[in-house]
Amino acid sequence: MHEKPYRSVVKTISWRALGTLDTIIISYFITGSLGMAASIGAIELVTKMVLYYYHERAWNKTSFGMVKEDMEYRI
Repeated sequence: MHEKPYRSVVKTISWRALGTLDTIIISYFITGSLGMAASIGAIELVTKMVLYYYHERAWNKTSFGMVKEDMEYRI
């Protein structure tokens, strides 16, 4: 079984939305500036989506930790 690239894209976007919100909140508490926090969040949103997508696709090319499902073998 493998994932199609669009699944990785959707997972990337949903994870980054959550991660970026976290970064903005933390940045706001550190800087006290909503503008600065939003700027930090916007930059990391783009860079981390790109990094995550390629990380996810690289993991899909390896069988590390995966098992082939056998119809007779079920836990």
